[in-house]
Amino acid sequence: MKKLLFSAALLLALGASFTSCREEEKTDAENTIENAGDAIEEAAEDTEEAVKDGFGAAGDAIDNAVEETKEAGEAMEDAVEEATDDNK
Repeated sequence: MKKLLFSAALLLALGASFTSCREEEKTDAENTIENAGDAIEEAAEDTEEAVKDGFGAAGDAIDNAVEETKEAGEAMEDAVEEATDDNK
């Protein structure tokens, strides 16, 4: 009778320990999935900010190029006027 009770207690203890391990693994897996989701969200936000910054920088570069082109055109116009004034 002692062996039967001892065996039953041992099986109960083993069953409880394996059950608690499964729950922890499930929790770890859930935490891992949640952390991965958070990392993906952060990466998406960082990418969005980088794209916005890139578009802003490209817009600034285009504005600068337009201004420099205007200045170069005005300088050419002034040079042509001076050249034609010298020939008169």
